[in-house]
This record gives sequence, C-alpha cells and structure tokens, in this order.
Amino acid sequence: MFFKNKLIILPVILMAACKIQAAVPVIKEDVKIEQKVNNTLNKMTIDEKVGQMMEVVVDLLGSNDKNGVFHIDLQKADSIFNRYKIGSILNAPNTIAPTAKLWEKYLSDIQKISIKRIGIPCIYGLDQNHGSTYTQDGTLFPQNINVAATFNRDLARRCAEATAYETRAISIPWSYSPTVDLGRDPRWPRIWENFGEDCFMNAEMAKAMVLGFQGNNPNNIDNHHIAVSLKHYLGYSVPWTGKDRTPAYISPADLREKFFAPFLSGINSGALSIMVNSGSVNGMPVHANHELLTTWLKDQTGWDGVLVTDWADINNLYTREMVAKDKKDALRIAINAGIDMIMEPYDPTTCDSLKELVLDGSISIDRINDAVKRILRMKYRLGLFDHPTQKLCDYPKFGGSEFANLSLEGATESIVLLKNDKSILPLKKGQRILLTGPNANQMRCLDGGWSYTWQGNLTDKFAGKYNTIYEAFCNKYGKENVKLCQGVTYNEQGKYYDENVSDFETVVNAAASADVIVACLGENSYTETPGNLTDLTLSLNQRNLVKKLAETGKPILLILNEGRPRIISDIVPLADGVVDIMLPGNYGADALVNLLSGERNFSGKLPYTYPSEINSLANYDFKKSQEVATMEGAYDYNAKITQQWPFGYGKSYTEYKYSNLRINKTHFLKDDTIDVSVDVTNIGDKLGKESVLLYSSDLIASMTPDGRRLRGFEKVELQPGETKTVTISLSANDLAFVGYDGKWILEEGDFNLMIDNLTAKITCDATYKWDSANK
Repeated sequence: MFFKNKLIILPVILMAACKIQAAVPVIKEDVKIEQKVNNTLNKMTIDEKVGQMMEVVVDLLGSNDKNGVFHIDLQKADSIFNRYKIGSILNAPNTIAPTAKLWEKYLSDIQKISIKRIGIPCIYGLDQNHGSTYTQDGTLFPQNINVAATFNRDLARRCAEATAYETRAISIPWSYSPTVDLGRDPRWPRIWENFGEDCFMNAEMAKAMVLGFQGNNPNNIDNHHIAVSLKHYLGYSVPWTGKDRTPAYISPADLREKFFAPFLSGINSGALSIMVNSGSVNGMPVHANHELLTTWLKDQTGWDGVLVTDWADINNLYTREMVAKDKKDALRIAINAGIDMIMEPYDPTTCDSLKELVLDGSISIDRINDAVKRILRMKYRLGLFDHPTQKLCDYPKFGGSEFANLSLEGATESIVLLKNDKSILPLKKGQRILLTGPNANQMRCLDGGWSYTWQGNLTDKFAGKYNTIYEAFCNKYGKENVKLCQGVTYNEQGKYYDENVSDFETVVNAAASADVIVACLGENSYTETPGNLTDLTLSLNQRNLVKKLAETGKPILLILNEGRPRIISDIVPLADGVVDIMLPGNYGADALVNLLSGERNFSGKLPYTYPSEINSLANYDFKKSQEVATMEGAYDYNAKITQQWPFGYGKSYTEYKYSNLRINKTHFLKDDTIDVSVDVTNIGDKLGKESVLLYSSDLIASMTPDGRRLRGFEKVELQPGETKTVTISLSANDLAFVGYDGKWILEEGDFNLMIDNLTAKITCDATYKWDSANK
C-alpha cells in the first residue's frame, strides 16, 4: 500500500462498530424524563444522594428460617433503608435460586420499604447470564459461547428477550448481562460467558442482546424488558497469567480497536449500564482510570448511563492494586474517575465515608449529582416510579413451552461437528452404545456456572426434570441399547476439577459388547476465580480413559462438554468423530441426540480458535509476522502457529459450494458501502443451515496488519440442491485501523475480501486519518 494525500477529519465522524461519534448522545434525550430526574434530584439531601450510589447484597435484609428458606426481615430492611438510603440491591439470597413466587414477595417487600423511606424505588440487579439463572422455575438457555457458535443474531436477540420477560416477571428490572469481554485467551475461566474471540462477533451479539433485553426504546422500557449491564469494561478477559481478575497488558491500538468495540456497539444500541473490570490494564486499575471511564465512555460518546463497580472492587484499589492508602482514598479515586454506583455488598457504612468526601471537597457535588442523575434516569427509563413491581400472574409464558423450544433451538444450532471420519455419524438406531466419561450423566456440566447457584454446583438438585446425556440417549436409542460405564466421574465434594477414577478394565469389558463408544469428556461447572486452572490440557484421567478404550479397536466418538477449549491433541487421532457441545443448557442433551441421530443437521461453528498445544496459543486474526517458517543453519527453528481447529470451523451432514463472488465496487472511498454477494449451494442430500463468513485482509499497511478480520456473517437455510445468494454490506470505514499514533486511519491501497475459498480485491483510492475518540 502506498500513501497519497492525507485528509484529517474533525470532529470524529464514524459509524462502524469500533468507532464513535463525538459529543452526540447515543441515547436521544427525553425532555420529560430529564425534567423528572432534575426535579427529584433537587429534593434530595446529601444522604439520599450518596445512598442512591450504594448497592448492597440482599442477604443484609433478612435471614433463613428453620427450613433454610430466606425471608426479608421487614424491621432490619427498614432500618437499613432508613439509615443509609440505599439505592440498589443485588444477588440471590444465599446465592441460591429462589422460586418465582418468593422473588415476587422479596421485591414487593423491598420496594414498599424503599419508597416509604426514600420516596425512590430500589433497582434490583441479578446475574441472569443465560436465562433465568437465579430462578428455579424459569428457562435456562445455552451459555453465550454457544450463542456465538450459532452465528445467528436473531437467536441471540430472542434468547435475551425471553430472559428479559422471565426476569421482569419476578419484578427484577436489571441484569448484569451480556458479557462482551472478548474470549481471546483459552486459559481464562470465563471464556464461556463471552461470544468468542472476535470483536465484530461480540459487537454484533452485544447489539442483538441489548435490543432483546431492553427493546427498541431505551427511554421507555416496558414491563416485558429490563436494563442491561454490559461487562466487564475494559480488557478484563486477557490477563497476562490467564488467571481471573489479574492484570492485563494490551496494546493501546487493540484496546481501542478491538476491546472497546462491543461496548460501543452495546451503548449505541441503548445499553443503560456498564460494569467495570475488576483488574488493571497496562498498570492502571480500571476502577481508577478516568480516561477509560469518563473520557472514552462518557464524554466522547455522550453516553448517559450508569457505571457500576463489580463485587467490592473499590476495595481492591487499596488492598491489592496499591494505588490508594485506605478505603476512603479508594472511594475518592474511583468516584472521581467516573464510577456512579458502588457495589459494596456487605458494608453500607461506605455511605458515611462517601458523604465525608463530599463535605470535605475531595469529591465535588457536581460529580455526585451527575452520578445520581444517571441512576435516577435509569430508574425512570425502566418505569420503576410508576410500576416498581409486577405480578407473576401477568406473565403466562414464564417457564413455558415457547421458551423451552427456543432453548432447544439455540442448543441445536450451537453444537459443532469437528470430525466425522468413517461415517461414524449419524449413529444408527439399533446400535449398541457404550456411554462413558465424567460428563455422561449430570446436568451440572451441561449448564455450567451461573446456573441456580454461582458455581452451578447444585444444578442437578434443581434441574432433575431435564435430560442428562445418558437419559437423552436412552430416550432416543432405547435403554436396552445404551450402557453407562463412566470410568471417570467428578468429585462433587471437591474442586470443580477433582475427579474419581474407577477401574478402566470394567469400562473396557463393557466396550466388548458395544458397536460404538461415546466418550463424554470435558469440565465440571465453574466460573470466575474458582475456575482458574494450571494446565489447559484435558485431565490425564480422561485422556487415559480414551487411550485405553482405543485399544479395543471399537469406533470412538468424543463429546466435548467444556467451557473453554481444553487441549486434546493426543486423543483426537484415536477418535473417528468429535462433537463440541460447549455449555448448551438444560436442553443440550436433547439437542445433541437429535443431531447425532441425523434428525437434525449440524450448523454450529467454532467462535474461537481451538489450540493444539499450550505454547502455540493464537487467535484467528494473528499477524503474518507471528508465524515464521523453518530457517536453516544457525537459525534452525520453527515458529509456526498450530491449531487443532480454526475459528469458524464446523462440519455438517451436507456440503456447501460457494461460487460467483461479486462486489458492487472495486474502488471505494471512506463513506462508501461495499456490497459483497456470493452464491451458496447445498450440494448434499440433507437440509442444512450454513453460516457465511466474510473476512478482509489489508495487504500492506503502515503498521503490521492482522492476517484477516471477520467483517460480516449471515446464516442461511438451504434445501438439498438449493442455491441462495447471500449479500453482506460492509461500511468502508470498517476497514480502518488504529495506528501506532493512536489515531484511526483508512489507508489508500489494496484489500482482499474473502468468503470460503473465494477472494476479490478492492482498492481504497485515498487515505483518511482522524483523531481516535479518546484523543
């Protein structure tokens, strides 16, 4: 690529997901709401203001009865609201899902007291991360990583919409979801809570989820929708060590161009709140980073939503990050950096410290007023002043068949076929099947973390009416044809990774009478810091089980049920088939057997790069310079990146042929839209759905370019022999990148656009450069 004239464009005028329009509010101001906010604020005392900025855990408001059931203690709750004017409550009691009827009672009690003591309704937040996470009777959907594997925006939106419906049915108006951190390091224990490794995928799913959760009008959210909290802003997902809540080091260009993209997409879609990263990025704790919290997120976008801390994270500024001398100093730093609401679960006395900081001038009253206005604005937008609670009886679809079918549909489209040699699939009826491995007969591993409890460890207690993989196999193939002999099980009394091992010879003997061996491998449920690991390789016990069974010569099908891609390169060659189900939810086993039997067709694709070795971790968009071929002589080494399976990979029972790639223009300027069309034909004999993925490659740039970038995707259903034309529109300025100087640049020169094995070249006829939004 060569350079001609450079055009500096100010102010920033960008419409792509990774760029923002300066000083223009992302949510159009509602004059009536602003009047209400100002009127309410003007009547509030300083105690009431700092109280609105405080969020405590519900356990402070009550206790368990002799049967272990939590109840709101009206006197205790009244005392806390009266003394501290608390504005928000979070979490499930005892971190265990109550029934919907109990939730209805809790919220009724809380809102009555809040309105009586403060005149302002409380806003209750809950981690409804994949459906009714914390409600016993509700619907659990596949985890976000599965939603990403569908490459289906409509499914993402509908799952969020159903979650919002069931959450508002229990009078909770706010969810700490969706998680859009970019799962770019498979060692990290929260990979499965995100939408994979790509920023465009996360941005598109963020948009779909926000619209599903909140509806189309963020100023007037009806009683079937709830507010979102995008998390965890910013750079949380790539800690240097792979351990949760530890420091990350991210290039300034990647931080702006990739990690910021899904949050920007979310707020452009109307997101009302954002939760902040617990750790530090490039040496600065995010809770103390004024540039990220205020300059980037608020000033340069016009976003008027609420920034909330994660769990007790202000304390980290003085206990772990060492940038504050004590709690009070940490509060000063965080609030001045841009924090609006403090998640201080067990210590409402923090209100007193915050008040003192205002009175002594350490925090300005203007900063307090701004934070409180944002909180009040969210409450007015949710209609809480008029309707602080709902009636469960007004939500007849709660926990019903419509949402169950949606969950099954999502699981079905998310499961990925990675290997199918010797036609091991579909599994024919009448075959004798040996079902083995630790994930064969429990619900906990199908649902993952944030399922009825924080770690998902009690899932089997609450999800007994759903089918484990073994039960689903029995239903599909007949119990007389399915033998369960696990060999390895999880130790439910230990850590998530602790395993029990029985005599493998028993399993080998059982294999003697089987026609096919189905080994269900992977992980038990976990999330956050308890999910840290020291070795990404799948457990030795599970791999040894497969190796022992391979000696029988029987065909082996591996079912991978895991929250992150665990390395299995030594056993993949021993299997004829490999299927990755990730964390498909309560209907995941039913979806699996429908696919294995051939009643449904596979259409899922990997939303991350599946590694084959720990020293070759890479993302699909790695730069060409990251891969160096073997050099002879003194420099006889190899730096080739290896992969078990690439991003976007997924097989099917049918085959698709791509042809006739065409583009509406081969030369373009910054504001142009490029339409890319391709014909897709189902050349097999089975109905299927195919995700069409559009990539770009900047051939030569002023800074080493990514090898390729996902720029669009569409999912299409095709009958056998059917051809459809798929058109994906690409904004030309999506091809810009953040340069070494921190500014956006779209450079004159050539780009390749690629779909499947087809490539077309396009040329930008001028160079455009503009200030990055934080400059």
